[in-house]
Amino acid sequence: MKAITILGSTGSIGTQTLDIVTHNPDKFRVVGLAAGSNVALLAEQISTFKPEIVALGNEKKLTELKEAISSINNPPQILLGHKGICEVARYGDSESVVTGIVGCAGLLPTIAAIKAGKDIALAIIETLIAGAPVVLPLVKKLGVKLLPADSEHSAIFQCLQGVPKNGLRKIILTASGGSFRDLPTEKLSSVTVKDALKHPNWSMGQKITIDSATLMNKGLEVIEAHYLFDVDYDRIDIVIHPQSIIHSLIEVQDTSVLAQLGWPDMRLPLLYALSWPERIYTDWEQLDLVKAGDLTFRKPDHEKYPCMQLAYAAGKEGGLMPAVLNAANEQAVALFLAEKIGFLDIPRLIETVCDRFSSQNIKIPNLEDILSADQWARQAIINVDAA
Repeated sequence: MKAITILGSTGSIGTQTLDIVTHNPDKFRVVGLAAGSNVALLAEQISTFKPEIVALGNEKKLTELKEAISSINNPPQILLGHKGICEVARYGDSESVVTGIVGCAGLLPTIAAIKAGKDIALAIIETLIAGAPVVLPLVKKLGVKLLPADSEHSAIFQCLQGVPKNGLRKIILTASGGSFRDLPTEKLSSVTVKDALKHPNWSMGQKITIDSATLMNKGLEVIEAHYLFDVDYDRIDIVIHPQSIIHSLIEVQDTSVLAQLGWPDMRLPLLYALSWPERIYTDWEQLDLVKAGDLTFRKPDHEKYPCMQLAYAAGKEGGLMPAVLNAANEQAVALFLAEKIGFLDIPRLIETVCDRFSSQNIKIPNLEDILSADQWARQAIINVDAA
Protein backbone atom coordinates (compact mmCIF):
# COMPACT_ATOMS: atom_id res chain seq x y z
CA MET A 1 0.00 0.00 0.00
CA LYS A 2 1.52 3.31 -1.12
CA ALA A 3 1.46 6.20 1.35
CA ILE A 4 0.63 9.52 -0.32
CA THR A 5 0.24 13.19 0.56
CA ILE A 6 -2.00 15.59 -1.34
CA LEU A 7 -1.28 19.30 -1.58
CA GLY A 8 -4.44 21.14 -2.59
CA SER A 9 -6.78 18.42 -1.39
CA THR A 10 -10.01 20.41 -1.76
CA GLY A 11 -9.34 21.50 -5.32
CA SER A 12 -10.06 19.64 -8.55
CA ILE A 13 -6.78 17.69 -8.49
CA GLY A 14 -7.10 16.83 -4.83
CA THR A 15 -10.68 15.61 -4.92
CA GLN A 16 -10.02 13.44 -7.97
CA THR A 17 -6.93 11.94 -6.31
CA LEU A 18 -8.99 11.12 -3.25
CA ASP A 19 -11.57 9.49 -5.50
CA ILE A 20 -8.77 7.21 -6.70
CA VAL A 21 -7.94 6.38 -3.09
CA THR A 22 -11.61 5.64 -2.37
CA HIS A 23 -11.74 3.16 -5.25
CA ASN A 24 -8.39 1.60 -4.34
CA PRO A 25 -8.28 1.35 -0.53
CA ASP A 26 -5.89 -1.60 -0.76
CA LYS A 27 -3.44 0.35 -2.94
CA PHE A 28 -3.18 3.80 -1.34
CA ARG A 29 -3.41 5.43 2.09
CA VAL A 30 -3.40 9.14 2.85
CA VAL A 31 -0.73 10.44 5.20
CA GLY A 32 -1.15 14.19 4.77
CA LEU A 33 -3.54 16.75 3.33
CA ALA A 34 -3.06 20.45 2.65
CA ALA A 35 -5.85 22.82 1.66
CA GLY A 36 -6.54 26.53 1.42
CA SER A 37 -9.79 27.63 3.03
CA ASN A 38 -12.55 25.12 2.18
CA VAL A 39 -13.00 23.99 5.76
CA ALA A 40 -16.22 22.04 5.22
CA LEU A 41 -14.73 19.82 2.53
CA LEU A 42 -11.41 19.46 4.34
CA ALA A 43 -13.25 18.29 7.46
CA GLU A 44 -15.08 15.65 5.40
CA GLN A 45 -11.76 14.49 3.95
CA ILE A 46 -10.20 14.24 7.41
CA SER A 47 -13.14 12.17 8.62
CA THR A 48 -13.02 9.85 5.61
CA PHE A 49 -9.30 9.39 5.01
CA LYS A 50 -7.89 9.94 8.52
CA PRO A 51 -4.60 11.64 7.63
CA GLU A 52 -1.90 11.98 10.26
CA ILE A 53 -1.21 15.61 9.48
CA VAL A 54 -3.14 18.48 7.86
CA ALA A 55 -2.24 22.00 6.80
CA LEU A 56 -4.78 24.81 6.50
CA GLY A 57 -3.60 27.70 4.37
CA ASN A 58 -6.13 30.20 5.72
CA GLU A 59 -5.03 30.62 9.32
CA LYS A 60 -8.19 32.58 10.21
CA LYS A 61 -10.28 29.43 9.76
CA LEU A 62 -8.48 27.30 12.34
CA THR A 63 -11.27 27.56 14.92
CA GLU A 64 -13.85 26.65 12.31
CA LEU A 65 -11.84 23.58 11.29
CA LYS A 66 -11.34 22.45 14.88
CA GLU A 67 -15.07 22.71 15.52
CA ALA A 68 -15.83 20.79 12.31
CA ILE A 69 -13.64 17.85 13.34
CA SER A 70 -14.32 17.96 17.09
CA SER A 71 -16.20 14.64 17.02
CA ILE A 72 -13.40 12.77 15.22
CA ASN A 73 -11.39 10.33 17.29
CA ASN A 74 -7.61 10.73 17.01
CA PRO A 75 -7.72 13.95 14.96
CA PRO A 76 -4.66 14.82 12.88
CA GLN A 77 -1.97 17.29 13.75
CA ILE A 78 -3.02 20.64 12.26
CA LEU A 79 -0.51 23.14 10.91
CA LEU A 80 -1.17 26.58 9.45
CA GLY A 81 -0.16 28.78 6.56
CA HIS A 82 2.47 28.30 3.90
CA LYS A 83 5.03 26.96 6.38
CA GLY A 84 2.50 24.39 7.50
CA ILE A 85 1.94 23.25 3.91
CA CYS A 86 5.69 22.80 3.48
CA GLU A 87 5.81 20.73 6.68
CA VAL A 88 3.01 18.49 5.41
CA ALA A 89 4.85 18.10 2.10
CA ARG A 90 7.96 16.72 3.82
CA TYR A 91 6.19 14.80 6.58
CA GLY A 92 6.45 11.16 7.56
CA ASP A 93 6.57 8.01 5.47
CA SER A 94 4.64 9.36 2.51
CA GLU A 95 6.23 7.99 -0.67
CA SER A 96 4.55 10.26 -3.21
CA VAL A 97 3.29 13.85 -3.00
CA VAL A 98 0.56 15.01 -5.38
CA THR A 99 1.05 18.71 -6.10
CA GLY A 100 -2.34 20.28 -6.71
CA ILE A 101 -1.67 23.83 -5.48
CA VAL A 102 -2.28 26.23 -8.34
CA GLY A 103 0.51 28.47 -9.56
CA CYS A 104 3.91 29.31 -8.12
CA ALA A 105 2.50 28.87 -4.60
CA GLY A 106 3.18 25.17 -5.03
CA LEU A 107 6.90 25.63 -5.66
CA LEU A 108 8.24 25.78 -2.10
CA PRO A 109 6.15 22.81 -0.86
CA THR A 110 7.29 20.81 -3.88
CA ILE A 111 10.93 21.60 -3.11
CA ALA A 112 10.35 20.64 0.53
CA ALA A 113 8.93 17.29 -0.56
CA ILE A 114 11.83 16.62 -2.94
CA LYS A 115 14.39 17.43 -0.23
CA ALA A 116 12.60 14.92 2.01
CA GLY A 117 13.06 12.25 -0.66
CA LYS A 118 9.43 12.09 -1.78
CA ASP A 119 8.47 11.28 -5.34
CA ILE A 120 6.39 13.99 -7.00
CA ALA A 121 3.16 13.50 -8.94
CA LEU A 122 3.25 16.84 -10.74
CA ALA A 123 -0.33 17.88 -11.44
CA ILE A 124 0.17 21.66 -11.57
CA ILE A 125 2.58 22.53 -14.34
CA GLU A 126 3.38 26.09 -13.19
CA THR A 127 5.59 24.73 -10.41
CA LEU A 128 8.08 23.33 -12.91
CA ILE A 129 7.74 26.23 -15.35
CA ALA A 130 8.78 28.74 -12.71
CA GLY A 131 11.10 26.52 -10.70
CA ALA A 132 12.77 24.18 -13.20
CA PRO A 133 16.26 25.73 -12.81
CA VAL A 134 16.12 24.73 -9.13
CA VAL A 135 13.76 21.74 -9.15
CA LEU A 136 15.40 19.66 -11.89
CA PRO A 137 18.96 19.69 -10.45
CA LEU A 138 17.49 18.82 -7.04
CA VAL A 139 15.51 15.90 -8.49
CA LYS A 140 18.62 14.59 -10.22
CA LYS A 141 20.82 15.01 -7.15
CA LEU A 142 18.43 13.23 -4.77
CA GLY A 143 17.24 10.60 -7.23
CA VAL A 144 13.52 11.16 -6.67
CA LYS A 145 10.94 10.59 -9.40
CA LEU A 146 9.16 13.54 -11.01
CA LEU A 147 6.12 12.03 -12.73
CA PRO A 148 3.66 14.09 -14.80
CA ALA A 149 0.08 13.92 -13.55
CA ASP A 150 -1.57 16.24 -16.05
CA SER A 151 -3.20 14.64 -19.07
CA GLU A 152 -0.89 15.89 -21.83
CA HIS A 153 2.46 15.15 -20.25
CA SER A 154 1.19 11.88 -18.84
CA ALA A 155 0.20 10.93 -22.39
CA ILE A 156 3.69 11.74 -23.63
CA PHE A 157 5.25 9.85 -20.73
CA GLN A 158 3.06 6.82 -21.42
CA CYS A 159 3.91 6.87 -25.14
CA LEU A 160 7.62 7.02 -24.33
CA GLN A 161 7.54 3.76 -22.36
CA GLY A 162 9.71 1.38 -24.37
CA VAL A 163 11.02 4.02 -26.77
CA PRO A 164 14.83 3.75 -26.84
CA LYS A 165 17.08 6.63 -25.88
CA ASN A 166 17.32 9.12 -28.75
CA GLY A 167 14.25 7.50 -30.33
CA LEU A 168 12.03 10.55 -29.85
CA ARG A 169 11.75 12.87 -32.82
CA LYS A 170 8.90 15.24 -31.94
CA ILE A 171 6.24 15.93 -29.31
CA ILE A 172 2.73 16.89 -30.39
CA LEU A 173 0.57 18.45 -27.68
CA THR A 174 -3.18 18.39 -28.29
CA ALA A 175 -5.40 21.29 -27.23
CA SER A 176 -9.16 21.37 -26.92
CA GLY A 177 -9.19 24.97 -28.12
CA GLY A 178 -10.99 26.10 -25.00
CA SER A 179 -14.23 27.97 -24.56
CA PHE A 180 -13.79 30.12 -27.68
CA ARG A 181 -12.43 27.64 -30.22
CA ASP A 182 -15.42 28.18 -32.52
CA LEU A 183 -15.88 31.89 -31.81
CA PRO A 184 -14.63 34.32 -34.49
CA THR A 185 -11.52 36.22 -33.37
CA GLU A 186 -13.20 39.60 -33.82
CA LYS A 187 -15.78 38.74 -31.14
CA LEU A 188 -13.23 38.04 -28.39
CA SER A 189 -13.21 41.69 -27.32
CA SER A 190 -16.71 41.37 -25.88
CA VAL A 191 -16.54 37.97 -24.12
CA THR A 192 -17.25 37.77 -20.39
CA VAL A 193 -15.79 35.80 -17.50
CA LYS A 194 -18.92 33.64 -17.54
CA ASP A 195 -18.35 32.87 -21.22
CA ALA A 196 -14.70 31.99 -20.67
CA LEU A 197 -15.48 29.56 -17.84
CA LYS A 198 -17.67 27.35 -20.05
CA HIS A 199 -15.10 24.77 -21.08
CA PRO A 200 -16.61 22.40 -23.65
CA ASN A 201 -14.81 19.20 -22.57
CA TRP A 202 -13.34 19.39 -19.09
CA SER A 203 -14.41 20.37 -15.58
CA MET A 204 -11.47 22.27 -14.09
CA GLY A 205 -10.65 25.13 -11.76
CA GLN A 206 -11.24 28.71 -12.86
CA LYS A 207 -7.62 29.61 -13.53
CA ILE A 208 -6.83 26.64 -15.76
CA THR A 209 -10.14 27.10 -17.59
CA ILE A 210 -9.17 30.67 -18.49
CA ASP A 211 -5.71 29.45 -19.52
CA SER A 212 -7.44 26.97 -21.81
CA ALA A 213 -9.50 29.77 -23.34
CA THR A 214 -6.36 31.83 -24.09
CA LEU A 215 -4.35 28.69 -24.92
CA MET A 216 -1.72 29.86 -22.45
CA ASN A 217 -2.16 26.43 -20.87
CA LYS A 218 -0.75 24.91 -24.03
CA GLY A 219 2.11 27.40 -24.17
CA LEU A 220 2.99 26.57 -20.57
CA GLU A 221 2.77 22.87 -21.43
CA VAL A 222 5.31 23.42 -24.20
CA ILE A 223 7.73 24.81 -21.62
CA GLU A 224 7.06 21.93 -19.25
CA ALA A 225 7.53 19.38 -22.03
CA HIS A 226 10.89 20.97 -22.82
CA TYR A 227 11.98 20.57 -19.20
CA LEU A 228 10.46 17.14 -18.52
CA PHE A 229 11.58 15.40 -21.68
CA ASP A 230 14.67 17.47 -22.63
CA VAL A 231 13.33 18.30 -26.08
CA ASP A 232 14.13 21.48 -28.03
CA TYR A 233 11.26 23.93 -28.53
CA ASP A 234 11.48 23.51 -32.29
CA ARG A 235 10.49 19.86 -31.81
CA ILE A 236 7.34 20.56 -29.78
CA ASP A 237 4.16 21.27 -31.74
CA ILE A 238 0.57 22.12 -30.79
CA VAL A 239 -2.52 20.91 -32.61
CA ILE A 240 -6.18 21.70 -31.87
CA HIS A 241 -8.13 18.50 -31.22
CA PRO A 242 -11.69 19.48 -30.22
CA GLN A 243 -12.78 16.05 -28.98
CA SER A 244 -10.01 15.74 -26.34
CA ILE A 245 -9.80 11.98 -26.89
CA ILE A 246 -6.14 11.95 -27.95
CA HIS A 247 -4.32 13.50 -25.01
CA SER A 248 -1.00 13.97 -26.82
CA LEU A 249 1.30 12.20 -29.27
CA ILE A 250 4.94 11.57 -29.99
CA GLU A 251 6.70 11.02 -33.29
CA VAL A 252 9.68 8.68 -33.22
CA GLN A 253 12.69 8.67 -35.52
CA ASP A 254 11.16 6.41 -38.19
CA THR A 255 8.11 8.79 -38.41
CA SER A 256 5.79 6.42 -36.56
CA VAL A 257 3.38 8.40 -34.37
CA LEU A 258 2.25 7.04 -31.00
CA ALA A 259 -0.80 8.43 -29.18
CA GLN A 260 -2.52 7.93 -25.83
CA LEU A 261 -6.33 7.99 -25.98
CA GLY A 262 -9.09 8.02 -23.39
CA TRP A 263 -12.24 9.81 -22.30
CA PRO A 264 -11.51 13.22 -20.76
CA ASP A 265 -10.88 12.20 -17.14
CA MET A 266 -8.14 13.70 -14.98
CA ARG A 267 -8.13 10.61 -12.77
CA LEU A 268 -6.31 8.62 -15.47
CA PRO A 269 -3.05 10.61 -15.46
CA LEU A 270 -3.23 10.97 -11.68
CA LEU A 271 -3.58 7.21 -11.26
CA TYR A 272 -0.69 6.49 -13.62
CA ALA A 273 1.59 8.96 -11.81
CA LEU A 274 0.80 7.24 -8.51
CA SER A 275 1.00 3.65 -9.78
CA TRP A 276 3.81 3.80 -12.38
CA PRO A 277 5.25 1.49 -13.62
CA GLU A 278 2.21 -0.63 -12.71
CA ARG A 279 -1.21 -0.49 -14.37
CA ILE A 280 -4.13 -0.68 -11.93
CA TYR A 281 -7.50 -2.05 -13.00
CA THR A 282 -10.41 0.41 -12.80
CA ASP A 283 -14.11 0.10 -13.44
CA TRP A 284 -14.22 3.48 -15.20
CA GLU A 285 -15.96 3.79 -18.55
CA GLN A 286 -13.84 2.22 -21.27
CA LEU A 287 -13.12 4.16 -24.43
CA ASP A 288 -15.50 3.19 -27.23
CA LEU A 289 -14.03 4.45 -30.51
CA VAL A 290 -17.38 4.16 -32.28
CA LYS A 291 -19.05 6.23 -29.57
CA ALA A 292 -16.19 8.72 -29.68
CA GLY A 293 -16.86 9.21 -33.37
CA ASP A 294 -14.77 11.43 -35.61
CA LEU A 295 -11.45 12.68 -34.31
CA THR A 296 -10.51 15.96 -35.95
CA PHE A 297 -7.52 18.27 -35.89
CA ARG A 298 -6.78 21.84 -36.89
CA LYS A 299 -3.86 24.21 -36.83
CA PRO A 300 -3.96 26.71 -33.95
CA ASP A 301 -4.67 30.32 -34.94
CA HIS A 302 -1.82 32.45 -33.61
CA GLU A 303 -3.80 35.66 -34.09
CA LYS A 304 -6.60 34.24 -31.95
CA TYR A 305 -4.23 32.72 -29.39
CA PRO A 306 -1.21 35.07 -29.01
CA CYS A 307 -0.34 33.55 -25.61
CA MET A 308 1.12 30.49 -27.34
CA GLN A 309 3.82 32.52 -29.06
CA LEU A 310 4.53 34.45 -25.86
CA ALA A 311 5.20 31.13 -24.13
CA TYR A 312 7.47 29.82 -26.89
CA ALA A 313 9.44 33.08 -26.78
CA ALA A 314 9.78 32.99 -22.98
CA GLY A 315 10.82 29.35 -23.06
CA LYS A 316 13.49 29.95 -25.67
CA GLU A 317 14.86 32.92 -23.73
CA GLY A 318 15.06 30.70 -20.65
CA GLY A 319 16.46 31.68 -17.28
CA LEU A 320 13.90 33.63 -15.28
CA MET A 321 11.67 34.46 -18.22
CA PRO A 322 9.36 31.42 -17.87
CA ALA A 323 8.83 32.37 -14.20
CA VAL A 324 7.99 35.92 -15.21
CA LEU A 325 5.62 34.70 -17.93
CA ASN A 326 3.90 32.37 -15.47
CA ALA A 327 3.49 34.99 -12.74
CA ALA A 328 2.34 37.64 -15.20
CA ASN A 329 -0.24 35.23 -16.55
CA GLU A 330 -1.50 34.29 -13.09
CA GLN A 331 -1.93 37.94 -12.16
CA ALA A 332 -3.56 38.89 -15.46
CA VAL A 333 -6.00 35.97 -15.20
CA ALA A 334 -6.85 37.02 -11.63
CA LEU A 335 -7.63 40.54 -12.86
CA PHE A 336 -9.83 39.13 -15.62
CA LEU A 337 -11.69 36.83 -13.19
CA ALA A 338 -12.26 39.89 -10.98
CA GLU A 339 -13.67 41.65 -14.08
CA LYS A 340 -11.05 44.39 -13.87
CA ILE A 341 -9.68 43.80 -17.38
CA GLY A 342 -11.03 42.39 -20.62
CA PHE A 343 -10.16 39.02 -22.11
CA LEU A 344 -7.84 40.47 -24.76
CA ASP A 345 -5.98 42.45 -22.10
CA ILE A 346 -4.52 39.19 -20.74
CA PRO A 347 -1.94 38.65 -23.55
CA ARG A 348 -1.37 42.40 -23.90
CA LEU A 349 -0.36 42.80 -20.27
CA ILE A 350 1.76 39.65 -20.27
CA GLU A 351 3.70 40.71 -23.37
CA THR A 352 4.35 44.18 -21.93
CA VAL A 353 5.69 42.79 -18.66
CA CYS A 354 7.89 40.18 -20.36
CA ASP A 355 9.36 42.85 -22.65
CA ARG A 356 10.16 45.05 -19.66
CA PHE A 357 11.87 42.21 -17.83
CA SER A 358 14.00 41.00 -20.74
CA SER A 359 17.03 43.15 -19.87
CA GLN A 360 16.96 41.89 -16.26
CA ASN A 361 16.89 38.18 -17.09
CA ILE A 362 19.28 35.83 -15.28
CA LYS A 363 20.11 32.69 -17.24
CA ILE A 364 21.07 30.45 -14.29
CA PRO A 365 18.87 31.64 -11.40
CA ASN A 366 18.66 30.39 -7.84
CA LEU A 367 15.49 30.01 -5.77
CA GLU A 368 15.69 33.54 -4.41
CA ASP A 369 15.98 34.90 -7.97
CA ILE A 370 12.89 32.92 -9.03
CA LEU A 371 10.77 34.09 -6.11
CA SER A 372 11.90 37.69 -6.63
CA ALA A 373 11.08 37.57 -10.36
CA ASP A 374 7.68 36.06 -9.56
CA GLN A 375 6.81 38.94 -7.25
CA TRP A 376 8.21 41.53 -9.66
CA ALA A 377 6.02 40.24 -12.48
CA ARG A 378 2.85 40.23 -10.38
CA GLN A 379 3.39 43.83 -9.32
CA ALA A 380 4.39 44.84 -12.84
CA ILE A 381 1.07 43.52 -14.20
CA ILE A 382 -0.83 45.64 -11.68
CA ASN A 383 1.27 48.70 -12.51
CA VAL A 384 0.76 48.26 -16.27
CA ASP A 385 -2.98 47.80 -15.78
CA ALA A 386 -3.21 50.89 -13.56
CA ALA A 387 -1.36 52.93 -16.17
